[in-house]
Amino acid sequence: MRRKPRFCLAEYILNLCDLAPDYVRAIAPYQPGKPISELARELGLQESSIVKLASNENPLGVSPMAKAAMQRALDEVSLYPDGNGFALKEAIGHKFGVRHEQIVLGNGSNDVLELAARAFLALGLEAVFSQHAFAVYPLVTQATGATGISTPARDFGHDLAAMRAAVTPQTRLLFIANPNNPTGTWLPKAELHAFLQDLPRDVLVVLDEAYDEYLADGLKSDSIAWLQQFDNLIVTRTLSKAYGLAGLRVGFALAHPQVADMMNRVRQPFNVNSVAQAAAVAALADDDFVQRSRDLNDAGMAQVTAGFERLGLDYIPSFGNFVSVRVGDAATLYRKLLEKGVIVRPVAAYEMPQYLRISIGLESENARFLRALEESL
Repeated sequence: MRRKPRFCLAEYILNLCDLAPDYVRAIAPYQPGKPISELARELGLQESSIVKLASNENPLGVSPMAKAAMQRALDEVSLYPDGNGFALKEAIGHKFGVRHEQIVLGNGSNDVLELAARAFLALGLEAVFSQHAFAVYPLVTQATGATGISTPARDFGHDLAAMRAAVTPQTRLLFIANPNNPTGTWLPKAELHAFLQDLPRDVLVVLDEAYDEYLADGLKSDSIAWLQQFDNLIVTRTLSKAYGLAGLRVGFALAHPQVADMMNRVRQPFNVNSVAQAAAVAALADDDFVQRSRDLNDAGMAQVTAGFERLGLDYIPSFGNFVSVRVGDAATLYRKLLEKGVIVRPVAAYEMPQYLRISIGLESENARFLRALEESL
């Protein structure tokens, strides 16, 4: 009797994977910070006993004005959101002095970074970004089949001269984070402006300012005003950090109308939900909450870095709401901290295997982390 051929699930799955392009198969998915609920399950801890300082979230939570707006918006969640985000664009336009046609709304700023890549990159083209810069830049580049060019960092920050030298006729996008995640480094506005002036106008610069609200007023660039001077500039912002809306995912890009139009052509309909839009409109109007968030961050940064100095640990001076500290065997220390109910972020994937990134929390959370760090060391 003739035997039936054995079915091999592993081979079948492998064949299906082969249907995807090589550049998609080669992507290593982004690894977010460990959730509190996951650590509680793994180690049998009470969620209330865990301190999470891993994802650069706002320890103050959400603006009361935004929370009230969310509650009002719940009555209409059976309806589709405004696909064009008129009210949110009105709020952004009023706050930043831009027109609706310059705005691209996103499901977090990660979304608008991807929209820029999808609109302007393809096989045979290139994007330039810095070593130790945000992991999403190479991911969105690779997802389009384009080639990512990583330039060596200078003192853990962007080396603009190296990035300019990496530009070729195939370069379409150049990503700059200011301040940069995960290193917290910052570029002075004079250097940025000179760089933009020197760059070919057929290279689009994505200036990622996710942590701009944490900068002292004198350190902020004039990026939005520069949009009138540089047609090839895209400024991205998020409401996940200082505005406290990380769970709602709201971000936006500001650009020349023709650039914004291309990005909006590849944007998914209804990519920002109605509750998120309502919360974002209210959050943008709550300047007091943002100021309190910055004040808390300044005090917490001083508290945490003073602790590092007391323990004799080197750290990278940061302009964000997080700080990266050199601890040697970071993987082992990360695990020890988890066992003590403290979640931080290892950054080996950013070519920083000896560092941990610490988000700034409430005073009590920072103190808890420093105690756990000292015990673990």
